[in-house]
Amino acid sequence: MRLTQDPIQVLLIFAKEDSQSDGFWWACDRAGYRCNIARTPESALECFLDKHQEIIVIDHRNSRYFDAEDICRSIRATKPSEHTMILAVVPRTSADEEETSVLPLLNAGFDRQFKENSSITACYNELVQIEHGEVRSQFKLRACNAVFTALDHCQEAIEITSEDHVIQYVNPAFERMMGYHKGELIGKELTELPKSDKNCADLIDNINTFIKKGKEWQGVYYARRKTGDSIQQHVKITPVIGQGGKIRHFVSLKRLHCTNENNKQLYKSHRDEKYTGDNSQSESHSFKCKNRRKDSIDVKSITSQSSDAAPSLPTRRYSSMARIHSMTIEAPITKVINIINAAQENSPITVAEALDRVLEILRTTELYSPQLGTKDEDPHTSDLVGGLMTDGLRRLSGNEYVFSKNVNLSHSHLSVPNTINDVPPCIAQLLDNEESWDFNIFELEAVTNKRPLVYLGLKIFARFGVSEFLNCSEATLRAWLQMIEANYHSSNSYHNSTHAADVLHATAFFLRKERVKGSLDHLDEVAALIAATIHDVDHPGRTNSFLCNAGSELAVLYNDTAVLESHHTALAFQLTIKDSKCNIFKNIDRNRYRTLRQAIIDMVLATEMTKHFEHVNKFVNSINKPMASEETSSHSEGSDCECTANIKNFPDNQTLIKRMMIKCADVANPCRPLELCIEWAGRISEEYFAQTDEEKRQGLPVVMPVFDRNTCSIPKSQISFIDYFITDMFDAWDAFAHLPVLMQHLANNYKHWKTLDELKCKSVRLPSENNN
Repeated sequence: MRLTQDPIQVLLIFAKEDSQSDGFWWACDRAGYRCNIARTPESALECFLDKHQEIIVIDHRNSRYFDAEDICRSIRATKPSEHTMILAVVPRTSADEEETSVLPLLNAGFDRQFKENSSITACYNELVQIEHGEVRSQFKLRACNAVFTALDHCQEAIEITSEDHVIQYVNPAFERMMGYHKGELIGKELTELPKSDKNCADLIDNINTFIKKGKEWQGVYYARRKTGDSIQQHVKITPVIGQGGKIRHFVSLKRLHCTNENNKQLYKSHRDEKYTGDNSQSESHSFKCKNRRKDSIDVKSITSQSSDAAPSLPTRRYSSMARIHSMTIEAPITKVINIINAAQENSPITVAEALDRVLEILRTTELYSPQLGTKDEDPHTSDLVGGLMTDGLRRLSGNEYVFSKNVNLSHSHLSVPNTINDVPPCIAQLLDNEESWDFNIFELEAVTNKRPLVYLGLKIFARFGVSEFLNCSEATLRAWLQMIEANYHSSNSYHNSTHAADVLHATAFFLRKERVKGSLDHLDEVAALIAATIHDVDHPGRTNSFLCNAGSELAVLYNDTAVLESHHTALAFQLTIKDSKCNIFKNIDRNRYRTLRQAIIDMVLATEMTKHFEHVNKFVNSINKPMASEETSSHSEGSDCECTANIKNFPDNQTLIKRMMIKCADVANPCRPLELCIEWAGRISEEYFAQTDEEKRQGLPVVMPVFDRNTCSIPKSQISFIDYFITDMFDAWDAFAHLPVLMQHLANNYKHWKTLDELKCKSVRLPSENNN
């Protein structure tokens, strides 16, 4: 129970002090109970009526001093004894004596008997068992009385039914709303009550389907009052899980949906009944429709469905914990919260309060996102987070932004080699070094006339046996790479096919690391390479936040959620299967295709930044920490093989590795050699500058104000990006994949940006370096 229980009180009724009474006295002291002793029937009754003890122990061994059963009956005759446990101490019987019946004791009002035993431990065990059994049950009953008192005075209509939908309780507010007296409702099935004909035909079936799965249902429903008129209600039905993990009750909270004159009139009559003669109070609680979310302390814990049409009763919020408990019982978060609630019941107050704070955190949706300081403290980080990790402000202007969607299906005009062996010597020479992390993608961009993806793709895909896995010809693969590259926008300074080639190169590099290779299957490798190739296809050079604010066609299509990432995957598959000449999937069976497709989609969606910290933290907790624990406990040489073998046995872990791999490949620029890092920093900054220019031109909200080309400090933006997104993620990835070269580059590049910032330089290099 959530109500706090005071220390247990015990009343000992012994005519004379002896070893038995002393045993119970010291047992109470050990258990932390408050103990009183009474010597006469009169003082016992007086003490009980004053203290209302939860446990009474009466000496029933000798009737010479008082009649124990008479004392028990006199106590039972009082109202407070309803929730009291009474124990009879009876003489110990010898082995040859027959056990006496307990019925006379039970008839006198005793709950149980205790065979004489003056051992403190025996007395302690008896008292503790009573506390954990009957006393706690009685406490819950008393708490239920308090709860029902609260329900009786609640202004919201409440109805409780059994699992078979038999009405077991309605509160006065329900009676007033529906026009029934509770005596007319209790014991009736809901199906026996008249129904309104204004509901959709299948609404009842939909509600029952939902709540029988243990899920909470919330929505608008028409009910018929006793008078026959229909009223519109906002209804919230919560299944209550009871013994055996089964649904035992349904609790319905009902509020009038303030949308028509009938409802408003009904509210007025309720108010007049309740507030007659108290006009000032009635005025202060004026029944104007009010947004439920407005006065909420924790808006994330409240469902906002129908919030704009909230009732005119004073705003109140539903319990977040009740919402969590109403979720599907199998959900892991539900199990976690149930465990915490159980731990709270028997915890000291300080621990219980700490667990309350834990539950408050679990109620939020941003479980994995660190909390930033104010914008003034670090505007660069705040703007990066605003631009990369949110969908921005929702369409604050009437402007429509539709970027060019001239999908290029033609690839015959592109001059590319027939096979990997036919590449020009200058390109082939560059590609000889493609397995090195320090490979210069910009040199490849230059010699291929901004078509590095086809050439690098052919080389990498051949090395990983992609054509063989897909059972497709090299010509089909080449045509596919042409088509994908043609649909990257070369006009973008950053999100172009060179970035795609760079991410493909990083992915291939990671796939060669021993621990990564040992953890993934061939299908995973092929999926990762394809995902890297397509992950930004048809990128408009603008962020998700920009598209949402501009009300773009894609933002509308994908409901402002992972807009670009959803578009990249959907378009890539559309283009692939549309033309047989470039359909790399046409020769694989359906099951393999579905598995491969799902892996590709999952990886591309993982590049969306709103779930960045969720992916990183899951990787740390599911991969890094268990591996570190195994390495600590195992000193054998084969321990690393055992780790990767264990990962292969758990597909969820493989998924986490693939997500982390493409995320790191996607933002690996700060881990490249300094000259490459500087070039990438300049390109992404230019793309953000162009977005800010267009936002100002179109009158859209400026998502990242610090990226103003006239005032922006690129070193500061890079420092913030590395501090907030890169360091922790690459520390985790390095701990798994072992990447000392990358981590050294990261340290060197960070030092470069720090030096520029300390010198108040806002560009990617010092002016003297630019002149050289």
